[in-house]
Amino acid sequence: MLLSSIRKLIKSALYPLYERRLVRGLDFSQTPHHVGVILDGNRRWAKANQVDEHDIGVSNSSRGHRAGAEKIIEFLGWCDEADVRVVTLWLLSTDNFKRSQEELDALLRIIGETVDALAATKRWNIKAVGALDLLPDWLATKLSDLKPFRNDGVEVNVAISYGGRREIVDAVKSYLTTSAESGKSLSDAAAALDADEISKYLYTAGQPDPELIIRTSGEQRLGGFLLWQSALSEYYFCEAYWPDFRRVDFFRALRAYSLRHRRFGG
Repeated sequence: MLLSSIRKLIKSALYPLYERRLVRGLDFSQTPHHVGVILDGNRRWAKANQVDEHDIGVSNSSRGHRAGAEKIIEFLGWCDEADVRVVTLWLLSTDNFKRSQEELDALLRIIGETVDALAATKRWNIKAVGALDLLPDWLATKLSDLKPFRNDGVEVNVAISYGGRREIVDAVKSYLTTSAESGKSLSDAAAALDADEISKYLYTAGQPDPELIIRTSGEQRLGGFLLWQSALSEYYFCEAYWPDFRRVDFFRALRAYSLRHRRFGG
């Protein structure tokens, strides 16, 4: 026990030195313009950090989700520091609707509070990306009412009720609807349909595709995150659960990205 405590003390003393050295060695001209993050591991973090033996179930999950939400503003500050221009944060997937109604309701409340907290800082433009029609009216309205208020700083996409396949389906539907409204026949619309046209109708239309996607918690899969946009992205998988994700972990991800030779599918 004493040896473990000594090791933790030494590590906590050395990490700031390591972090400063890491940051000094980074070339911020190589920073990705758009970083996507899969905020994974909140529930497992809560289970691993139980307050007492009674801290289980939905209350425990909520504590994990709240800890994850509290990490977001800190993380966006790191993105400001690193000159990242666009960040997409996956807060809620369409698959999450399979969870119990009690847990889902608690999670939706936390997401609503998180969006309010982000908007209140007035540091970033917040944009909701996802199938808002699946959400309760109070949250869908809150997200639809988000408006940009500045012309600089990090653009933050909050992916809520998001699924990559659903996004592509919605994009194609929007394209066909727009084509029909402009008087095009189905055959003409089909003939004109290509990758560039679909990109114009994605939730992230007008933004650069993510060059780097980070997933926490040790899971090494995308799960449908930015399915279309991530075709040429670099991936970085971190063992830490999202609430434990540190500034040094983020800059490690940026360093790994800067050292890769991007072949863009070649």
